[in-house]
Amino acid sequence: MSDELLTDRPRPGVARLRLNRPEARNALSPSLRQTLAEQFTALGNDAEVRSIVLTGSERIFAAGADLRDLAERSAVDMMLRNTHRLWQAIADCPVPVIAAVNGLALGGGCELAMHADIIVAGEGAAFGQPEVRVGVMPGAGGTQRLTRAVGKFQAMKMVLTGQPVSAREALAMGLASEVVADDQVQERALALAAEIAALPPLAVRQIKEVVLAGQDASLDSALALERKAFQLLFASDDQKEGMRAFLDKRPATYHGR
Repeated sequence: MSDELLTDRPRPGVARLRLNRPEARNALSPSLRQTLAEQFTALGNDAEVRSIVLTGSERIFAAGADLRDLAERSAVDMMLRNTHRLWQAIADCPVPVIAAVNGLALGGGCELAMHADIIVAGEGAAFGQPEVRVGVMPGAGGTQRLTRAVGKFQAMKMVLTGQPVSAREALAMGLASEVVADDQVQERALALAAEIAALPPLAVRQIKEVVLAGQDASLDSALALERKAFQLLFASDDQKEGMRAFLDKRPATYHGR
């Protein structure tokens, strides 16, 4: 695997992916995007992995696309890259993803964070979509995921001005789940990941799938998805174990069956 992306297993059931391009402020090069897609696909298929933490360095999450690579590209070049397929591999990951954000999450870095299910941000973090300032626009969800997360008026301000927002502003508008001290970001993200990893994995995966699938469906259709997933979980050993353990007043042990 590329040195641009470091991986470890810091807690039981938890995988961590760390962007590692310090010389380029963790800019998302084509090779890094490819490696991210491969890793998310592999981890999503690994039964031992029950949650994922995605992070950068202590000073920067990711500063977006690598402009040195893009400056002279043509429209056909960009089309033939099919980078949407690489992003889709992250979006399709069935395992809950927690973005642990220190420092800047700009452009593609902000879009990468928005592919997560939970965002833990440090007090010094900042989120932005500055593409308009270099003559283009967001191309990996910055106009669509952002609008769904924070609403039209906040999203329009960010994408039309290119101005970043602070971690506290991001929390207030719905672009972050929690804000903690900068030196607590990793520990808090890992604690959340470990908490999720200890829960019944079939239920966790169904929750993620139904929440995401229902976002753009009608309320009736989304409620039908929820109802069927709820009923399906009663076929699992984990449901029997969880409820019996609760009634027996003992810790439950889940196996994802």
